[in-house]
Amino acid sequence: MPRRTSPTPLVRLRTPGGFPGFPGFLKTASVCALVAALLSPFAPTARPASAAEQITAADDHCGGQCSDILPPGQNGNATLAQILLNQIFGTQPEHAEDQLGPYANLAKGYPALTNATVNTFFNDASFGVPADQVASTLKPAGRTDVTIVRDKKTGVPHITGTTRYGTEFGVGYAAAQDRLWLMDVFRHVGRGQLTAFAGGDPSNQGLEQQFWRNAPYTEADLQAQIDNAVATNGERGRQALADANAYLDGINAYIDASDSGRYFPGEYVLTGHKDSITNAGTIEHFKVTDLVALGSVIGALFGSGGGGEVDNALSLLAAQEKYGVVEGTALWEAFRERNDPEAVLTVHDGQSFPYAGKPADPQGAALPDPGSVVREPLIHDATGTGGPQAGAASAAVGSAKRGMSNALVVSGRSTAGGHPVAVFGPQTGYFAPQLLMLQEIQGPGLSARGASFAGLSMYVELGRGQDYAWSATTSGQDIIDTYAVELCQDDHHYLYRGTCTAMEKVEQKNSWKPTTADGTAAGSYTMRVWRTKYGPVEYRATVGGKKVAYTTLRSSFMHEADSIIGFQMLNDPDHVKGPESFQTAVQHINYTFNWFYADATHTAYYNSGDNPVRAPGVDSEFPAWARPAYEWRDWVPATNTARYTPPSAHPNSVDQDYYVSWNNKQALDYSTASWGDGSVHRGNLLDDRVKKLVAAGGVTRASLVKAMAEAALADLRAENVLPDLLKVIDSAPVTDSTAAAAVGKLRTWLAAGGRRTETAAGSKKYADSDAIRILDAWWPLLVKAEFEPGLGTGLYTAFTRNLPVDESPSAAHGPTGAHAGSAFQFGWWSYVDKDIRAVLGEPVRGGLTRTFCGGGTLTGCRDVLLTTLKEAAGKTAAQVYPGDTLCAAGDQWCADSIVQRTLGGIKHGNISWQNRPTYQQVVEFTSHR
Repeated sequence: MPRRTSPTPLVRLRTPGGFPGFPGFLKTASVCALVAALLSPFAPTARPASAAEQITAADDHCGGQCSDILPPGQNGNATLAQILLNQIFGTQPEHAEDQLGPYANLAKGYPALTNATVNTFFNDASFGVPADQVASTLKPAGRTDVTIVRDKKTGVPHITGTTRYGTEFGVGYAAAQDRLWLMDVFRHVGRGQLTAFAGGDPSNQGLEQQFWRNAPYTEADLQAQIDNAVATNGERGRQALADANAYLDGINAYIDASDSGRYFPGEYVLTGHKDSITNAGTIEHFKVTDLVALGSVIGALFGSGGGGEVDNALSLLAAQEKYGVVEGTALWEAFRERNDPEAVLTVHDGQSFPYAGKPADPQGAALPDPGSVVREPLIHDATGTGGPQAGAASAAVGSAKRGMSNALVVSGRSTAGGHPVAVFGPQTGYFAPQLLMLQEIQGPGLSARGASFAGLSMYVELGRGQDYAWSATTSGQDIIDTYAVELCQDDHHYLYRGTCTAMEKVEQKNSWKPTTADGTAAGSYTMRVWRTKYGPVEYRATVGGKKVAYTTLRSSFMHEADSIIGFQMLNDPDHVKGPESFQTAVQHINYTFNWFYADATHTAYYNSGDNPVRAPGVDSEFPAWARPAYEWRDWVPATNTARYTPPSAHPNSVDQDYYVSWNNKQALDYSTASWGDGSVHRGNLLDDRVKKLVAAGGVTRASLVKAMAEAALADLRAENVLPDLLKVIDSAPVTDSTAAAAVGKLRTWLAAGGRRTETAAGSKKYADSDAIRILDAWWPLLVKAEFEPGLGTGLYTAFTRNLPVDESPSAAHGPTGAHAGSAFQFGWWSYVDKDIRAVLGEPVRGGLTRTFCGGGTLTGCRDVLLTTLKEAAGKTAAQVYPGDTLCAAGDQWCADSIVQRTLGGIKHGNISWQNRPTYQQVVEFTSHR
C-alpha cells in the first residue's frame, strides 16, 4: 500500500480487535481439548551446551558497543498448552516478553543513562555468545554443517554454518521455531486468503481486501517475479534462489518435526487446521512463491511511496471552485508543501536532488468531472457474513497516510570517542508476535546480526556486520502514478495505444466457517480486480464527459522479489567494506527507503527506490492520460520496467556532520508523495536535539539515546506550535477565569518540557495530565475554527482527506490508529504554525498565500483561540478519551498506551507511550577491518 493512500492495513492491525484475534475462545473450548492440550508436549528444549560447544565470536569490531532491542520477545511460537495457560493465568512462554520490560523502562530511565547502563535497556548485540551465556545448541534435522545456539538472556538464535546451504537451512529452521504461525498468517495475507485460513472476522476480511487490491497476483505472477530476479542478477540472483530454497527446506523441516512431535503453534488447533486429540490435519509446507507473497505485504506496508492522485485532483478542483483557477491553484500548492523552504531535511548541506517537482508547463492531466469518481468494487457474490469492510476498502476517496522509523547518526568528528555513533531503527508497530525477529547469521559469505521480517529472514535486513551497521526509515517518494484509461466497447475494455483492449480479470474466492479462535458465522465472497497494462483499476469516473478507469501503476509491481539482491549484499562482508559499497548495495533495493550507515570512521546515507523518469510536463501529483506521450520513459508493459533516475540523482551523502530522519523530507527539491513536509514535522524533534549535541561536541552513545528518548516523549504540538499560540493569547490580558486557568496549565506543562510522561514509572498517570487533556481536546477544535471559515466546508474537508488534522497518541481517528506508538507524523502543525506566525507579523517562508485565523487579524485570531480553548477546557477526560475495548473512558494513560497487537494466542500488557523505533540499534564501532 502506498504511503499516500489509505493506511488501513496498519490500522486494521493496530486497532482494538485487530486480526486475527482470539477473543473469548476459552468460552467455546471444550474441557476435553483443554485437558488434552495441557497434557500435550511443549516445544522440546535443545540440550544445554558445554563450554566447548559455544559459538565463537566472528570478526567483531564493535568492542562491546553494539546494542539492540526488539519487544516483546524473541519467542513468537506457543503450543496450545502455552496459549491456554497464558489466557487463563497470564503466564508467558520463555523469551516471549523478556525484551518488553527493558524497552518500556527507557521512558523513565533515560535521564540517568550512561554508556555503562545502555544495556540495561538494550541487548548486547556483539557477535557470538559467551560460554556462560549459552542456553542451548541444536543441530537442526541432525545436520552437521550448521548449529543454532541460543543465549540465556533473550533466546536469540545465533546460526553458524560451514556450508552456505547448511547456514540458510539453519536460518529457516530457527525462523520457524520463532515465528511459524505469523509467517503462515502473512503468506495468506499476501495471497488474499486470510479469511479462509484464519477465519472471517471483519478485521481479517478488511486486511485481505486491502492488500489484495494493491497486489492481485496469481501463482504464475509470483513465479514470474522469482524467475525475473534470478535471470537479471547473474551469480547473485542464482545464489539468492539457492539461499531461498535452503531457507525453505529449513522451515519445512521444522514443520515436519513440530508436527510429528506435536509442539507446533497452538493456533493451528484453534483455527481448525490441526486436531488436538488425534493430531489430524496438515500444516502446509512453504514454497518459494510464498516468499514473494510475503514480500508484497511488507513492501506495501513500509516501502511503497505514492498514489493518492485522485484525492489530490479532488482537492485541487475544490480549491479552484472556491477561489478561481489561478488563486485556487496557488493555495493548493501552498498547502501541498512540495518543497517547503522551512522543512527539516536529512541531507542538510545544501545539495539539491530534483524529483517530482511541479512542471513549468504541465501536460496530460486527466482531472475527473466533479462528482463522477466512484471506487471500483472489490467484493462480489458475498454470502453470510462476507462483505466489503468499510474500514479497509472504503468507498470514500480518503487519503490518510502513515510512515515509520527514525535515525540519529553523528559523525566521529563530534563524538567523544572519535568514532561515529548511531541510534536507529524501523518503527514497524507493536505486535505479538512481532513482525520482525532477531538473529545472528555466520556462514560462507554471510556475517550479520539484526532484525528481519518473519518469513523473509534468509538475510538480516536491518542490523550490523563485522565492522558496520545499517538501518532504514520509510521515505515515501513517489513511485506510484495514476493513469486514466479511456473505456471502449464496455466497462472492461480500454484503449491501449489506440487499440481497444480487454482488461484482465483476476479473482480470489474465499469462504470460512466458525472456529474456536474465530466464531464469525460462515460466509464467503469473491474478490475481483480488473488489471490493465497501466495497473489495476482503482476508481471509475468521467473526464470531460468521457468514461475512464483510474489505474494505479507502481514501479515495484511485479518486482516484489528484486530487493533480495540488496539485502544479500548487506550481509556479505566481502561486499560491504565502506560507505560507497554500502550505497551500492542499497541501490539494489527497489522499495522506497532511507538507508543509513555507520562504521568506525564513516557515516553515509542513501535513498532507495525505482524512481521512474516521467514524460516531460507530467505532474506526478495528478492522474495522467494513459497515452504514449505521458507514459514513463522507456516503459515496457510486459515486464513493468522503465527508465529510472540514476543513483546520483537520489539523495545521498557521505560523512555529513549528522543525519536525522523521522520520515521527513530527504533533501532540497526532492518531493515526497505525502503531504505534511512543512515547517513543523516530527523530524524537528530529532534535528533540534542532535544539532545542539553536535554543536557542543563529545557525543556519546548515551547522550544520543537520551536525545532520541526525549523526542519519543515529546508532544510535537506543545514543543513547536503551542508557544506561538500563547503569544497570540498573550497579546492582551486573559480575563476569563476558565481560559486563564487553561493557559496557566499549558504554560506550566510547556515549562516542564511539554512531554507526555508518567508521574513515576508504573504510575499509569501523566504529569501535567490536565494540560495534556486540554491540548488533546483543543487541537482539532482550533484547527477547524481557524481554517474552515476561510476555506469553506468543501475545501476544508478535501484537504483533511489529503492530510489528517491530528495524530496524537490517543487519536484513534488518526492515520495510524490507537495504541500504535507512532504519532505526530501527519497533522496540520505546519499550517497552524505558518498561519499563526503570519498573524503575529513574523517572517514566514513558504506561507499559505492568505491568512486564515480570525480573518487575518490578531484580535480576531485571539478570539478564535480563546473560544476554542474554553470549549476544550470544559471537556471531561471521558469526552476526550472515550474508551475502547482495552481502556475505560477517561483513562488518559491507557488511551495513549502501546499495545502489542495479538497476531496469535499470546497476550501482553500495555506499556507507557513512546514514539520510537520498534527495533532499535545503538552502535559505535571502535575499529575497522
